Amino acid sequence: MLLSRPAQAPEPLKQLRRRMRILLAEDDSVLADGLTRSLRQSGYVTDCVADGLAADSALSTQDFDLLILDLDLPKLSGLEVLRRLRARDSRVPVLILTAGDSVEQRVKGLDLGADDFMAKPFALSELEARVRALTRRGAGGGPTVIKHGPLSFDQVGRIAYMNDHMIDLSARELGLLEVLLKRSGRLVSKEQLVDHLCEWGEEVSNNAIEVYVHRLRKKIESGGVRIATVRGLGYCLEKFAPTAPAADAGAA
Repeated sequence: MLLSRPAQAPEPLKQLRRRMRILLAEDDSVLADGLTRSLRQSGYVTDCVADGLAADSALSTQDFDLLILDLDLPKLSGLEVLRRLRARDSRVPVLILTAGDSVEQRVKGLDLGADDFMAKPFALSELEARVRALTRRGAGGGPTVIKHGPLSFDQVGRIAYMNDHMIDLSARELGLLEVLLKRSGRLVSKEQLVDHLCEWGEEVSNNAIEVYVHRLRKKIESGGVRIATVRGLGYCLEKFAPTAPAADAGAA
């Protein structure tokens, strides 16, 4: 149950949170719908599953910045989802939702690697505050700037630079660039790009992915950064190889 609707977040916080991806595992359809709408309005990419097996599958195949996990899930309990997640050495922050304020559940959850707890019913404003804290903590676990030759990408500020000059990229182009940078030198399929760029339930065609890649390629290829197309399979950001300076014709 949601007790209140938070005031609109200040613009700097909305900028900080943009494109963070959250998985919500909650079988109460009313609560899940309310939380999903609220988190998306706050700037998060939010995917929702209604049972433990679906949560475990999503966590095994995709990257998330936060897991909001109900303990009383069908098919696979929330505690088992958490146990499997940590067994894969995943460090994604986990916020557990419980139907009651059970000390025993808190102890089990903490022992399995949970980061925070909230008992239902809760105030939506408090949940969003805890989400902000956990996503900031998770972002601090790795580098915030990814570099690839003259290209650099600030994951927090959502800004890309080529030779220290900002590149004008759309939100989808930034998301595409981030995925390719994190998998530099490795093939990324169109299906994987759809998963990372879009919230579940959105309709995005392979042709749309091709358009995003074409636009991004035009904006970064001048710096010698190349996106290779492997026909029928996907795309790969080639490892950067600086061009050797031409030999001086006048040299002996």
